Amino acid sequence: MLKITTRHEKDIVLDLNSDLGKHEHEAFLHEISAVSAACRMALKELHLWLKPEKVKTSMTTFPSSGELVPEPYGVVLVISTWNYPILLSLEPFIAAISAGSAVVLKPSEVAPATSEAMAKLLGKYMDMPRLSNWLFLEMEVSVYLYLNKFSTGNNKVGRIILAAAAQHLTPVILELGGKCPVIVDSNINLKVAVKRLVSGKWGCNSGQTCVAPDYVITTKAFASKLVDAISSELERFYGKDPVNSTDMSRIINSRHFERLTKLLDEDKLFGKIVIGGQRDKTNLKIAPTAILDPPLDSLIMTEEIFGPLLPIIMVKDIRDGINLITSKEKPFAAYIFTNDRKLKENFMQRVSAGGIAVNEVTINPKKPVLYRDFNGDISARYPPYTTRKMKFLKAAMSGSIIGIIRALLGCSSSSLLLCQLIRELDGNVDEQVPSCPVLVLAWHALPLTGFT
Repeated sequence: MLKITTRHEKDIVLDLNSDLGKHEHEAFLHEISAVSAACRMALKELHLWLKPEKVKTSMTTFPSSGELVPEPYGVVLVISTWNYPILLSLEPFIAAISAGSAVVLKPSEVAPATSEAMAKLLGKYMDMPRLSNWLFLEMEVSVYLYLNKFSTGNNKVGRIILAAAAQHLTPVILELGGKCPVIVDSNINLKVAVKRLVSGKWGCNSGQTCVAPDYVITTKAFASKLVDAISSELERFYGKDPVNSTDMSRIINSRHFERLTKLLDEDKLFGKIVIGGQRDKTNLKIAPTAILDPPLDSLIMTEEIFGPLLPIIMVKDIRDGINLITSKEKPFAAYIFTNDRKLKENFMQRVSAGGIAVNEVTINPKKPVLYRDFNGDISARYPPYTTRKMKFLKAAMSGSIIGIIRALLGCSSSSLLLCQLIRELDGNVDEQVPSCPVLVLAWHALPLTGFT
């Protein structure tokens, strides 16, 4: 698997661009590097995962000893999805193979280029007949393959899978989406907060991500300032004509384009679009769009958006935002930007979500909670994407300290001399040391996500 992501990176990038219009930057960061990391972790930790775990026994069985012994389930069906077709196919595939199970992998027919590429590459590098099967099936057929299922999708699909599995008492793991709220307080570093918000919404597959911010809540007094900041950052990231920006992914297909258009064109939203709204049906591109104060009963506020549209809800007091969130269905992820300690605590205590991040979005580290301040931001995370940023990210992901230094200094002759000097001054410098402060900082600032 590791050979697939390292030897065929360029091919995978082209396939992801063909299916989703993903820029190389996003393809590497959100899919290729994540699969590589999962491979390396499995190779490193597998001997520990397979090792029996000693446990205490009770007095009723004295004298005795006990242990928990890992055992393969048998056959696992992985039903993948189209928005991260490499990551959400191969990462659970790695997990199942590592556990000693055989795999039936059902990729998404909506992302044909990457699905076909995976079929060829897995056949080339793995013993496919022994370890796995490859299926191109419609959902109605695949849900009745009553095996252990890993699925990601909406609640409707999840109910179909659970109903089919329940007939045979088959264990199921579902990863579902939902409306992920973001509270934005006024006492923050607005520039950093908006960079993270914009990157997490539009820089992650153009909003086609289950943990992407779905709607923002802020106060009426702060709303105009927030809108101006979002508009400014969007222009810096994607230019004055974002529909034609190659740094933004496109909508997956015409059906989803029409669905998003329907949300945007609802009569209830007339006059409420404050940023964007432009669209290109031919190329399936929709500009980053913000809608200010949409009615809570509008389609855009009652359905999961899963696209580049961002409603901004205004409340009188920021604490009313928590009441709004708790009045709705439990979100997959919830976010808050604030420096108010009491507000953070109130948010943590009252909001129930699959994952929570404070002063961050899309990054989720048993209810996962991530806390950040507004320092330590790395520009390589954000558009516009450049070759230098990509070199830095690749070096950071691989753990190469020298590579990070070269990327930061632009690979000039002076930087190469500096790298050589570092080697000579410290003969023990290990380019793969993961505890290096520079690497830790870089890793901490990257948009690693919890959507797998």
